[in-house]
Amino acid sequence: MQPTTAWQAMAQRPLSFLTSSWPWRSLAYLSGGVLVGAAAVLFFALGLAAGLVLLVVLIGVAPLVGLVFTSTVVATVERRRLRLVDLDRVSDPHRAPEAPGLRGWVATRLKEQATWRELMFTLLSAVALWWLDLMVLGFSFGLPATTIASTDGETWPWTVFGVLVLLSTPYTVTSWAGARAAMARSFLAPRDRELGEELREVRASQSRLLDSFDAERIRIERDLHDGAQQHLVSLGMTLGLMRLDVEPGSPQDELLTRAERQLSTAHQELRALIRGLNPPVLADHGLVAAIEDYAGRFPIPVTVDLNLPERLPRKLETTMYYLINEAMTNIAKHSGARTAVVRGRYHSDLLVLDIKDDGQGGLDPAGSGVTGLADRVTALDGRMRVSSPSGGPTLLHVEVPCRFA
Repeated sequence: MQPTTAWQAMAQRPLSFLTSSWPWRSLAYLSGGVLVGAAAVLFFALGLAAGLVLLVVLIGVAPLVGLVFTSTVVATVERRRLRLVDLDRVSDPHRAPEAPGLRGWVATRLKEQATWRELMFTLLSAVALWWLDLMVLGFSFGLPATTIASTDGETWPWTVFGVLVLLSTPYTVTSWAGARAAMARSFLAPRDRELGEELREVRASQSRLLDSFDAERIRIERDLHDGAQQHLVSLGMTLGLMRLDVEPGSPQDELLTRAERQLSTAHQELRALIRGLNPPVLADHGLVAAIEDYAGRFPIPVTVDLNLPERLPRKLETTMYYLINEAMTNIAKHSGARTAVVRGRYHSDLLVLDIKDDGQGGLDPAGSGVTGLADRVTALDGRMRVSSPSGGPTLLHVEVPCRFA
């Protein structure tokens, strides 16, 4: 999958990252941040002045309206600028004014939490962010230019240092651009209750779809256990009764022996299928124990390093189990790997999962297997990226929002 954020782009191979547009996009983002921050300082001053005028002219309108208008403008510009380093669109969290005119607009905006987050972000931009952007750009370009321009016999070590700083500039600029964009998204992205009705319905339908899949899987497991499996047991008893009327060593005895072996194989495969549909160890002991149990039966050595503070919510736990199960099945079938690693951590309401193998690489991100995994993650409002250069290794990185009860 193609990277959608600056940080994801940096995780690519160095040559792929350095020859991509991401360093230039990050440079444009930070350069624009300096301009936006400086403009925010000016707008704040004008906003305060306009607010004081409105206080005098319009009864009931506080000077804060100027700052609110300023922060709304800055936030709108920042949401558009974020597309430079974060391809996932940030929706506008504001709802339509409750009444027409300036009073209706102000009354609606002052009631919204998004307005106050925008105000805090604009203050942060005016006070600190644009200075930090300027410092990063100055360190990345100004320092090398100064040291190289003043090179002589005594200052060559500083020249070497300046060249090293200049060579690392794509990573310096992109890493700060990624951090800045993540912080901006945390302020400016809408919360669940601020999403539009249609998007809320989409998320609700995704949740219902996951629930229906879970219920259908449990139903199939129960039907196989209580139906097909019992029929196989009954068939085994019938074959045993038939053997009583067959002479040992006769052709009929050999056919019965062959039928019993085939029945035993079918019974084992059915039990494995039932266990895969609804593994008891997952229900009884959770994701970590279920993955360790699955890894113990895997055809290649798998290192399981899952460190979770407690059991995940049931829906997330089940989805993650089948995602890992399917990813590891793909490894066994197609990668030619000798070893694999499953690693998971919980950081700040985010479940981070890495599945890595030392196979031949070259995994097609647009293939049906990867697309199916991505759809599972998307249904949980998460993200997935794949790194699989030719020759390997292959890394599947998943990030899913997670809040423990």
